[in-house]
Amino acid sequence: MDLTRKGASPAIVVIFGATGDLTARKLLPALYNLSYDGELPSHFACVGFARREKTHDMFREEMKQGVDNYSRNKPVDAELWPHFADHLYYHVSNFDDDAGYQKLKDFLHELDNKHGTKGNRIYYLSTQPSYFPEIVEKLAKNGLIYPPEEKEKFSRVIIEKPFGHDLESAIALQNDLSKHLAESQIYRIDHYLGKETVQNLLTFRFLNPIFEHLWNRQYIESIEITAAEELSIGTRGNFWEETGLFRDMIQTHVTQLFTLALMEPPVHFNAEGIRDEKVKVLESVRLFSEDDVPKYAVRGQYGPGIVSGKEVIGYRQEDKVSPTSNVETFAAVKLFVDNWRWEGVPIYLRSGKRLTRRCTEIAITFKRPPRSISDQYHSHSSNVLVIHIQPNEGISLNVQSKVPNLQDATQTTRMDFRYRSTFGVQPKEAYERLILDCLSGDSTLFLRDDEVLASWRIMTPIVHYWKKHAPDDFPNYPAGSNGPEEVNRLLEHGDIWRRF
Repeated sequence: MDLTRKGASPAIVVIFGATGDLTARKLLPALYNLSYDGELPSHFACVGFARREKTHDMFREEMKQGVDNYSRNKPVDAELWPHFADHLYYHVSNFDDDAGYQKLKDFLHELDNKHGTKGNRIYYLSTQPSYFPEIVEKLAKNGLIYPPEEKEKFSRVIIEKPFGHDLESAIALQNDLSKHLAESQIYRIDHYLGKETVQNLLTFRFLNPIFEHLWNRQYIESIEITAAEELSIGTRGNFWEETGLFRDMIQTHVTQLFTLALMEPPVHFNAEGIRDEKVKVLESVRLFSEDDVPKYAVRGQYGPGIVSGKEVIGYRQEDKVSPTSNVETFAAVKLFVDNWRWEGVPIYLRSGKRLTRRCTEIAITFKRPPRSISDQYHSHSSNVLVIHIQPNEGISLNVQSKVPNLQDATQTTRMDFRYRSTFGVQPKEAYERLILDCLSGDSTLFLRDDEVLASWRIMTPIVHYWKKHAPDDFPNYPAGSNGPEEVNRLLEHGDIWRRF
């Protein structure tokens, strides 16, 4: 796949909500790593925008601690950091204060002159989604958004998920944003798309004829996409009580893996060509009504259990969580894609917190032949191709092999490819790749408006049904397990869930 990036342009990145967790854990380490690798433009600056009173030096020191804790290049390089820190600034303002935006505008002009950033702007909205429309409206009102036809300089806005909480709210958000921004100026970020293995998925599919010929209903029995975590919700009780696992993972990250695994080869391997095919897959998914939700979806919530040999509390005992909460921490969905390539193939999407281990993967189970050379051989499992997204990025294929010196004994063995052992380098973090793409004006790995809405058309009946019908069995799986037993009712005849 040729996703050749244009050179990263000079720019100022303004991070709204800069005192939040994402900035110190992900965004500033990503910018630092790009600088460390020599890929950040030399004419560059970053401004944190938040309500808390803080000086430039205070912000720089906090970000240094974040980089030191979370960067893949650590500890902080003593020679690089002073130069990098000289490009970091902080701006105090409320999100609804016009005067604060006017002061920001003047300050950015000063930084243009100081750092040679040519008026280019990237606004990263690392805030609660409810602030997105207001911030964009204030940016436009105060002359901080350029017309999309502007050729000498650009303004782009990155927004974090969730993009609405159902179809109606997603449409409303899009209407609010489109009042002030062209679609080409909106970069909807899903960090899973920045992972090296996810990007390699299209290369693997379309540049390896042996697999592309088999990538269809004639040879594939089922597809299972899993995003599992052994961790709890931690300190994010307020977020989880409002959002839940389904919106946080299934409708976003897992659906993105789904589209890349099932899309058709694009006519052109550019942003629009790839995103066109992703939308076509979503539009081919068999829709179901709210009444059909119990046939296609299962939810769960973890209770007390044992993780890594230690007793842990359940979701309802977590900080800032209601003791009677019905919010799901596990969700599984069965989908069908009604097109020529995938007709009749069940696709299982699954995600959860406090499971056995951390594991994000796409598992392709191939059909068995109609007859086998012996009953013993026929009893073995099918060939399974697994794309490992995290934690150990790579691809493996399970095959049957004869055990040496034993006449009838066979054993499942694995053909393995791992990124680090093969290439000897550590892949970029997802945010590094995506921020660099935005600086380059490459929207390939960002979501388009019609893709977001197509996804919500599929998933909204589930959200609405679960809101109307409270579960009567929560918590229904212990922490440290593989999830609720009820998930097995989604399986087609002969299918089994992969164990974590």
